[in-house]
Amino acid sequence: MVRTARKDALENRARIVEVARREIAASSTAELRLNAIAKEAGVGQGTLYRHFPTREALLVEVYRQEVDDLVDLAPRLLETAEPVDALARWFDRVAQYARVKRGVLAAVEASVWRDLTTHSLGPIGDAITLLLDAGRAAGQIRDDVDAGDVIVLIGYLSRLDDDEWDQRAHRPLHIILDGLRRRGS
Repeated sequence: MVRTARKDALENRARIVEVARREIAASSTAELRLNAIAKEAGVGQGTLYRHFPTREALLVEVYRQEVDDLVDLAPRLLETAEPVDALARWFDRVAQYARVKRGVLAAVEASVWRDLTTHSLGPIGDAITLLLDAGRAAGQIRDDVDAGDVIVLIGYLSRLDDDEWDQRAHRPLHIILDGLRRRGS
């Protein structure tokens, strides 16, 4: 008999992950206090530890969810926007993702980090390829760039300090977007 999680357990888990994500995005330190997360999520510490037996397990889940959300956004944007506009909107979401990634990476040990990188580079590369291919098909994106180029360029986001985030997170993404455009489009 396959046992499925109860609705309240799934809701608790989702709240824990969302609170942890907000804390990571808002913090300039690698400190993530699990008791504070449990309290803000409205669950006991036992509930938190049932879902995430270690701090690293919670961090991994926050990061995986961020990657999945980012990857899932690309095709949805292409349904409602022109390719270059979709890429611009996706880059806005990349800035949010990078802030969380920076916080997670600051808090995670190297062995877990390698697992996260394996999870993200492939799917994020696929999302970028989808957006670039659509832009090329529409005659808007240069033919000489690929997902690897874009990943290298957006990698700077995870290295920004909090005091320069507002000034430096989005403007360079728009510069990158301009560099990806085919001349004359």
